[in-house]
Amino acid sequence: MKPQLLFVPIGANQSFSVRHDVVPYFYNRWHYHAEIELVHIVKGKGTQFIGDSIHHFNEGDVILVGSNLPHHWKCEDLYFQNKSELNVEAKVVHFLEDILGDKFLDLPENKIIRDLYKRASQGILIIGNTKLKVIEIMDKMLVEKNLKRIILLLEVLEVIASSTEFIFLSSIIATNNYNDAEAKRINDIYQYSLANFKKKITLDEIADVANISSNSFCRYFKTKTNKTYSQYLIETRVLYSCKLLIENKLTISGVCYESGFNNFSNFNKFFKSIIGKSPLKYKKEYTNNSQ
Repeated sequence: MKPQLLFVPIGANQSFSVRHDVVPYFYNRWHYHAEIELVHIVKGKGTQFIGDSIHHFNEGDVILVGSNLPHHWKCEDLYFQNKSELNVEAKVVHFLEDILGDKFLDLPENKIIRDLYKRASQGILIIGNTKLKVIEIMDKMLVEKNLKRIILLLEVLEVIASSTEFIFLSSIIATNNYNDAEAKRINDIYQYSLANFKKKITLDEIADVANISSNSFCRYFKTKTNKTYSQYLIETRVLYSCKLLIENKLTISGVCYESGFNNFSNFNKFFKSIIGKSPLKYKKEYTNNSQ
C-alpha cells in the first residue's frame, strides 16, 4: 500500500527537528518520510499502524520509527468531537540517518547505531528503564540548543542502541520505493475501514472505495501489507474490543457484538489468537493491575 510522502519542516539554523506538539489529534494520514522519528506520546490514545502492525497507543509510549517506514496514529473518535478541553500531546524528534555526515556511521565505534537504524526500519516500542531514560533526554533536547542538542541526540541513540528493552512492531522492513500517486487510495481504504469495521464490509464495497476491481483488491492488499484484508479487519476489531474491555462498561458478550463480531465463539477464538488470552482473562488482569 502506498502511503503519502511527508516533508518534515526543520527550523532555520537547525540540522534536525525537536518539537512539543499539543494539538486536537495527531496527523491523521498514512505517511512516511526520510527522517527517523522518535516520539513520546505524552497524552492521547488510539490505534497505531506501523508497517504491517496494528496496536493500541497509549500515554507514555515511546516509539522509534525508521526512515521511510509507513505509519499512522489514529486517535480515538472522541478527539474529533471538537472539544476544546481535549487535546493530544507528543514530543517528537526527526533526524536523517546521515545527520553528522555520510562517513560518520562508517566509524567502527558507531556500529551499534548502524544496527539500531536497521532495527528501527521495522519500528520499535521502547520499554522499561530505557524508556524512562529516553524521555528524560528528550525533555532536555527541547530546551538545549546548538552543540548540546546534537550531543543529546547522540546520547539518546546510544541509550536505545545499547538496550534490549524494546519490542519490534512490524514484520515489514522500510523501503523507499513508494508511488505517491497511490496515497489517496491507502488513506481511503484505512479511513473507510476504521469508520465501518463494526459492520460487515463486503469485498465489492471496499474494492469500490479503493477504485479497483474486487478480483484485484485481495491480491493488492496482501501484496502491499503482508496480510489479508479480512485479517486486518479482525485485528482492528480485536483491538477495539480491548479498549471496550478496559473501559468495563459492557458485558463480554456486549463487547463482542459492539466490536463487529457477530459470533461469540469466533470472537473468543480470534481474541485469544491475537492477544494470547481470552477476553475474560484480559479483562480480569487489567482490572487487577489497575487497582
